Amino acid sequence: MITAINDSWQYILQPEFEKPYFKDLVSFVDSEYENYECFPKQEAVFAAFNFCSLEDLKVVIIGQDPYHDENQANGLCFSVKEGMKHPPSLKNIFKEISADLNQEIPKSGNLEKWAKQGVLLLNATLTVRAHEAGSHQKKGWEIFTDEVIKKVSEEKENVVFLLWGKFAESKIKLINIDKHTIFTAPHPSPLGAWRGWFGSRHFSKTNNILQNLQKITIKW
Repeated sequence: MITAINDSWQYILQPEFEKPYFKDLVSFVDSEYENYECFPKQEAVFAAFNFCSLEDLKVVIIGQDPYHDENQANGLCFSVKEGMKHPPSLKNIFKEISADLNQEIPKSGNLEKWAKQGVLLLNATLTVRAHEAGSHQKKGWEIFTDEVIKKVSEEKENVVFLLWGKFAESKIKLINIDKHTIFTAPHPSPLGAWRGWFGSRHFSKTNNILQNLQKITIKW
């Protein structure tokens, strides 16, 4: 599984791959995929890293779990496979983008185009058993993805972190706030979106930061 990760990440994450917790995690995940239907497909588990190299990374968005229904998860947080109906949170993300940037809501919910522009779409847990939300939590993925956030904070400068909801906001402690920009907002799910997600304007704010740094802005 870990041989399928982009070389730029392999280099800085290799120490994690050698640790006992990660070896236990790989054994668990391999067993789950062998005995149950799990998402995303094994080749897409590290899609967030493979579409966004460490060198190109400009923005980090943190999610919690992959979608657990058929043909949704593609290894990128909030993203769904081509042709799939937009889940509620993604609908609200697109509504905010439309209002913020005055552009049409896209037909595709596949966010690979963001990742290819330098947006790391990182779920805290990278796998899930079909139709069992949270089934792969507390097995080691969170240790690994926390380390990813720390490494990004250490290795990079001027990254924009978009933290939506209490869970994502809990990751602030892993980020050097003197080196990076952090924007927080309520989660875009229908439960929290009306408490400040709409009108947060994270997408234009992110592009303003990138523009000021003379970096190419994101085509949301």
